[in-house]
Amino acid sequence: MAGLIKWDEVGTHLYETGTDRGVIWLMDNTGNYGTPASWTGLRTVTEAPDGAEESPLYADNIKYLSLFSAENFKGTIGAYSYPDEFAEANGEAELAEGVTIQQQTRKTFAFAYRTRIGNDVANESYGYKIHIVYGAKVQPSEKAYESINDDPSAVELEWDFVTNPINIPGMQPTAVVTVDSTKVSEAGLKALENALYAVDGTLPMPDEIKTLVATAASKG
Repeated sequence: MAGLIKWDEVGTHLYETGTDRGVIWLMDNTGNYGTPASWTGLRTVTEAPDGAEESPLYADNIKYLSLFSAENFKGTIGAYSYPDEFAEANGEAELAEGVTIQQQTRKTFAFAYRTRIGNDVANESYGYKIHIVYGAKVQPSEKAYESINDDPSAVELEWDFVTNPINIPGMQPTAVVTVDSTKVSEAGLKALENALYAVDGTLPMPDEIKTLVATAASKG
C-alpha cells in the first residue's frame, strides 16, 4: 500500500495576492504587437470570464447530451495612471503637442501583469505568476473628478476589456497564458522575462512561450 494522502503539511498553505509589473503592447496595423511599455500605477486586474453555458439535449425521456457555448475571457483593469502608449487603446489621439482628442478608434493591445504567490513559510516571497492577455480591447469608461477636501483621494481609473482568442496548435484558442514561477525552471523563467521585459523586445505568442521555456530549461 502506497500510504494515504496528507493535508496541511508545512509549506502547502498557498495563497495569491498583489498586482504589479504591468506591461502593455499595442497592436499595429499589420496585426503585430510592438515593443513593450511599462505600466506604472496599475492597481487591479479583475478577470471575469463567461460563456461555457450548457445547452442540454433530451431524448428517450432522459438528458441525452450537454453542449456548451464557447468561453470568453474578459475583465476590468483598474489604475491610477496609464502609460502614453495606452492612449491609443483608450481611443485617444494627439492633435498637437499636449493636446488630446477622444472618441478615436480604439487599438487592440496585449498586456501582462504579475501576482505574488505566498505560503505559510516564505510568505509572499514564495513565488509569483505572470499573466499575459492577448487581443484585448477596452470599452469607454467613466472618470469621476471631485473637489479637494479633508478626505483626499486620487481619481481611480477603470476600463472593462474584452478579448479575441488566438490559435494554438493542438489546443483550443485562448486569450490568456499564465506562467507559474514555482513550476517553471529558473532558466526558462529568465528566458521568458528577458523576452517580455526587454526594451526592444517583442511579445511571444503562447506556442513561442512553450518553446522558449522548454528550450531554456533543457540548456540549463
